[in-house]
Amino acid sequence: MKKILSKTGTLTVCVILLIAIITTIACWDELGSLIKTGNYDYTDNMVETIMAKSATPGVAMVVSEQGKTEYKNYGYADVNNKKRVTEESLFELGSTTKAFTALAVILLEKEGYLSLSDCITDYIPSFEPTIKGKKVNITIHQLLAHTSGIPPWSIRLIPEGTTDDMLEKTIHNMSGIALDTYPGTAYNYATVNYDILALIIEKVTGKRYQDYMTENILVPLGMTDSYFSTGQEKETDKLTKGYRVFFGKSLEYDAPRYYGNIAAGYLVTNSKDLERWINAQMGIGDIPDNLLKAIQQSHQVDIKTAGYEDENQYYSFGWNIHTNNRVVSHNGSNPNYSSKVLIDLEKQQAIFVLANLNSTAPSLIANNIYENMNGNHMNKFNYDDAYLLIDLVFSFLVIIAVVILCVQVIKLFRGIKLNIKDEKTRFRKMTGSSIALILSIMLLVLVMILPYLLDNNYLMIRVWMSYSIFIWMGLTSINCILSIIINIKKIGIIRSS
Repeated sequence: MKKILSKTGTLTVCVILLIAIITTIACWDELGSLIKTGNYDYTDNMVETIMAKSATPGVAMVVSEQGKTEYKNYGYADVNNKKRVTEESLFELGSTTKAFTALAVILLEKEGYLSLSDCITDYIPSFEPTIKGKKVNITIHQLLAHTSGIPPWSIRLIPEGTTDDMLEKTIHNMSGIALDTYPGTAYNYATVNYDILALIIEKVTGKRYQDYMTENILVPLGMTDSYFSTGQEKETDKLTKGYRVFFGKSLEYDAPRYYGNIAAGYLVTNSKDLERWINAQMGIGDIPDNLLKAIQQSHQVDIKTAGYEDENQYYSFGWNIHTNNRVVSHNGSNPNYSSKVLIDLEKQQAIFVLANLNSTAPSLIANNIYENMNGNHMNKFNYDDAYLLIDLVFSFLVIIAVVILCVQVIKLFRGIKLNIKDEKTRFRKMTGSSIALILSIMLLVLVMILPYLLDNNYLMIRVWMSYSIFIWMGLTSINCILSIIINIKKIGIIRSS
C-alpha cells in the first residue's frame, strides 16, 4: 500500500485513470453500439443496427423480386455536409466489378476475338509465370475462375497511379511471378487475374478497357450514370465520400488510386443503374440478344474448369455460383467502399447493397434481406469483419501503449534509483534488467517487421487498414526505445554500485 501511495505510484495511477476516463467519454456512443444487440424486427432496424456496429456512414440498396424493384437508402453520402444517400448516389463497386469484366470476355469469345482455352502468352508474350523455377502457361479460363495459381498477395504488385500506362505496369510487375499452384489445379482468389484479362481485352480490341466496356455493356444495358474510374475523370457531385474506420468511428478517406486494378474493382455506379444490371441477370427488361446469351453463359458452371470453393459452390465468370439452388453472388471491397450482390435465378430475387466504407456491412445486410424475403429470421450482427476487429484490437493496444509511455516518461523524468542491499539483490536486478533489455530489443524488431510477418507490407496497411495500427507501432517503438534506455541506465547503475 505504501508503494501505491508513493509519489510515482500516485502519479501513474492518476495518468491511467485520466486516460481511461477520456477514452470512455470520447468513445461512449461507439461502445454503446458495440454492446447493444440492436433491433432486427424490420429491415430498416436491421440495416441501421449493422451500420451502427460497423461504423458505416451510408448504405444504398436495390431489391428486385419478380421484376418489382425497391430502392432503400440510409445514412450519409457526405457526413460533414449532411448529404444523404439516394438512389443516384455513386459508389465504387470493388470486386463486384469482376462480373462485368468476365461478361466482356464472353462477348469477345462469341465474336471470335479469343478463345477461353487460349494461353495468356498468346496475347501478352512477356507474361511468363513460373512454378518451381519452370515456366508454365495460364489460360484465360483459369484467370476467370481464379485457378491460375497466382498468389493472393500479388495485389501488392499493383502500382499506385492514374496514368494510362498503369495497366501495362501492373502486368509487367507480375510477369515472372512464382505461382502457388499449377494452373488449373486449385482455386486461389487473386484480384490481379482480372487485371490481366483487362489487358487482353485491350490487346484484342485495340481500345481502352473502359471504352470497350462502356460501349458494349454499360450503354446497351442503359447504365448511363456508370463509369470506370481511372482517377483522371472529373469527380461528380453524385459520388459519395469514401471512409475508413478509426477508433470505432468512420473518417473521410481519399484512398490512393490504382488504375492498374480498374477491371477488378473500379466500376462506379448507383442503385438506379444496378437495377438494370441485376434484372438483366434474371432476363428481365430490354436486353440485346448477344448480351442476354453472354449473361446466361456467365451463370453456367463447367466443373472441370470452374474454381471449387466449397460443396456445391464454384467460382466462374466473376460470380460465386451455388449449383444446388442457382444463386449467384459476389462481395466487393475497395479501401473506402464495399458492396454485395446476391441473385436467386430460380426465384427471381436479387439484392445489391453498396456502402461507402470497407466493411462486411453490405454482405450482412444482403444476406439478411434474402433470408427475410424467403420467410427466415434475420441473423444478428457477427463480429467477423477483419478490418473492424483490427481497429478495435489496435485501438485498445494504443490506449495501453499510451499508459506505458506515460509511466516510462515519468520514470525517466524522476530519475532511476535502485536500492541494492546485497550481492543477491544486485544479481537479481542485473538479470532482470538484462532480460528486459533483450526483450525490448526483440519487441522493437518484431514491431518493425510485423507487416511482413502478416504477409503484408507497410503500403498495404497504410492503404487498407485502420490508422490505429501505425499509431500503435509508433508508440510501441518509442516505448521499446525508452525501455532500452531505462534498462541500459539500470545496468550502468548496478555495475557502478
